[in-house]
Amino acid sequence: MTNGNYSVEEFFLVGFPMDPSVQLLLFFLVLANYLITLSGNGVIICITLSDHRLQSPMYFFLRNFSFVEIWFTTVTVPKLLAGFLVGSHTITFVGCMAQCYFYFLLGATEFLLLGVMSFDRYQAVCNPLRYPALMTGKFCLKLVCGSWVAAFFTILGPLIMVTGLPYCNSNVINHFFCDRTPLVNLACTDTEWVENINLVLAGVLILGSLVLTVISYCLITVAVLRIPSAQGRRKAFSTCASHMMVVTIVYGSHIFMHVRTTHTYTESVDKVVALMTSVVAPSLNPFIYTLRNEKVKEALREAAQKRGLFCTKEIKETKTDFQRLVLR
Repeated sequence: MTNGNYSVEEFFLVGFPMDPSVQLLLFFLVLANYLITLSGNGVIICITLSDHRLQSPMYFFLRNFSFVEIWFTTVTVPKLLAGFLVGSHTITFVGCMAQCYFYFLLGATEFLLLGVMSFDRYQAVCNPLRYPALMTGKFCLKLVCGSWVAAFFTILGPLIMVTGLPYCNSNVINHFFCDRTPLVNLACTDTEWVENINLVLAGVLILGSLVLTVISYCLITVAVLRIPSAQGRRKAFSTCASHMMVVTIVYGSHIFMHVRTTHTYTESVDKVVALMTSVVAPSLNPFIYTLRNEKVKEALREAAQKRGLFCTKEIKETKTDFQRLVLR
């Protein structure tokens, strides 16, 4: 594909060059985390759809967040696994730009959903009587759709600029996926204006949603401290604890990666941090949300018991049919 006066048809993703035995170990570790991400978030989606007790706005947003997490990790991990297993490190220009776009689109949607989830917790704790009237199903759907639309238009402009850059220095990306910063570093033209625009948009998106989250939880803290009973305060804080843990993990890693210029870019450190955000963090979120949520744990226990009873009943029926057949 032609970019300016230069032609680049594919990029080479360096990934993690190391001993084959270590790469094989990393393959199984990444694969295990990926499967946990798919199954864990898939279970959250299914259980919040099927259980009548998990139909509140909180679980509607959690379901959408889990959906984003599945695709966020799927954008990068399969290519990484292919590199570990069969040494597939090349990616076409179009494929690289598509991977870059969807990685940042899903990441931006994730930030906005976290901000929406913090707003939902603020309304639930600070305005409990008005909460059902404020957070209607229609309004919640608008918040989720608004997050997707805002992320789409925020990421589209920078990607068009990155796509139009002339790449002539090299086609080797020292990363395991097509991240924005190493891509911009390959351009053989002045990219300061692109870096500045990306930095401003990343700052507005990440820090803006973070400010909304911090303000929401400051107001929640003030409201909870006014609750007279210790049990009431503990219950109110427990509903927000899991969300705060996820916020800390997601925002901390992404601010380090994206809210800075390419002059402070460190390839080896960024690859490790990106691996944590793309592989490890999405696999932890299902455990964080389920282990600290009594309703979800109860729904999972009942689903498991029903499945166990169903299997037991099937085995008994099969055994009875077999005995009847033998007696004949």
